[in-house]
Amino acid sequence: MSENLKIDPLGFREYDARWVYEKDINSLGITNLGKGLGTQIIKHTKKNNPRVIVGHDYRSYSEEIKASLKKGLISTGCFVEDIGLSLSPMVYFAQFNLEADAVAMVTASHNENGWTGVKMGIKKGLTHAPDEMKELKQITLNNKFIEGKGDEKKIDNFQEIYKKDLIDKNKIKKKIKAIVACGNGTAGIFAPDILKGIGCEVIKLDCNLDWTFPKYNPNPEDLKMLHEITKAVKENNADIGFGFDGDGDRVGVVDDKGDEIFSDKIGLLIARNLSELHKNSKFIVDVKSTGLFTNDKILNKNQCKTLYWKTGHSHIKRKVFKEKALAGFEKSGHFFFNQPLGYGYDDGINSAIQVCHLLNNRNKKMSEIINELPKTFQSPTMAPHCKDEEKYNVVDEIIKKIEKIKKEKVKIDNQEIKEILTVNGVRFSFEDGSWGLIRASSNKPSLVIVTESPTSDKRKIEIFRFIDKLLQKSGKIGEYDQKI
Repeated sequence: MSENLKIDPLGFREYDARWVYEKDINSLGITNLGKGLGTQIIKHTKKNNPRVIVGHDYRSYSEEIKASLKKGLISTGCFVEDIGLSLSPMVYFAQFNLEADAVAMVTASHNENGWTGVKMGIKKGLTHAPDEMKELKQITLNNKFIEGKGDEKKIDNFQEIYKKDLIDKNKIKKKIKAIVACGNGTAGIFAPDILKGIGCEVIKLDCNLDWTFPKYNPNPEDLKMLHEITKAVKENNADIGFGFDGDGDRVGVVDDKGDEIFSDKIGLLIARNLSELHKNSKFIVDVKSTGLFTNDKILNKNQCKTLYWKTGHSHIKRKVFKEKALAGFEKSGHFFFNQPLGYGYDDGINSAIQVCHLLNNRNKKMSEIINELPKTFQSPTMAPHCKDEEKYNVVDEIIKKIEKIKKEKVKIDNQEIKEILTVNGVRFSFEDGSWGLIRASSNKPSLVIVTESPTSDKRKIEIFRFIDKLLQKSGKIGEYDQKI
């Protein structure tokens, strides 16, 4: 009996594709995805036989999925170069190192077992943007495939080439004792070796590969993972703790006291360190990140400029590229470094390396360095339910109301709104540096709300109450996942 094609259209996300394997997509569906991607690559590169780098993460079914994907790519005329078991940044690096035309990485990143997906890119250092994902979806679901004659070859030992590139450029003098936690994901065969190679004393935590993820998902935002890192830092008297996600493009950081440091604050500390070495640089941060970047005394002293941009690794990556920024930082832990620090894509291990450079250059404990930042009171990310078909309209209405409040100089908790940014929802700021954000989630039927104040916890809460009052009046808001 022949297999029926299965491919759920909802698996085409804003920047990549993700499904529960066999429930939402089967091997024929993956092959069709490969045909769609191959067709798209040929269309964009204007080559009959473009070279495509392909890799996979460590899950029981990833090689099987990769084989189906390659079959589709080859059928369109693509020449596939398979670098084997990989991290996403290793695949991106291979496109530069091997001068290839495109990449396709089989990974579900930090998602639970059962999930699979593909991260894709054509232009070097960039992954698919929303427009490219829409195009891929249309090609794939409508079977608008090019037919050609492709081929494949295996690239051996590329893991060592990737490791060597990071090690050779990043030697440090200070002996840093680092907990390296990988949640039994693919980063376990990369991160310890690389950090040891640059000069760290490495203590491994859950670095053996195990696709059942027996303890917790490899996700640096997962509290179980963070608690394990905290425990290990304290028990081993470590200088720093790093937690890597399943495909190695994100990192979470725990300081020497065992306290988690939000990624946007880590980004600011790295930016400060880099600004001393690269004056007049430009940094890109996402709209969910701390407002401390705006008036930071060290960045200002070094004539550095910060631009806030749309949340999402594809958006920030592209903005870093377009603006020729030195680095970009996303609150989720995606960091992007341009030359001479990197190739523009997100690499969690390179991000950890930049933290090591910070510790090496400052010669202080991480807890001391973080305490040098002005204190702020920041809310967690809060997500009230809002239907996919309504969420963008709700945000548009909120923007109009906030613009009206600013124009009429209405005071919120005794302060006027001074600045409004609408590149991604609406981020509005007050005289004292406090701000609030409302945006539509890119991948869930919900809104995203964040507030921050440099003056008080009370002020942070008052801004949230103001936002919530506006939203409740819409009549289209459901339950929150969490509240302050």
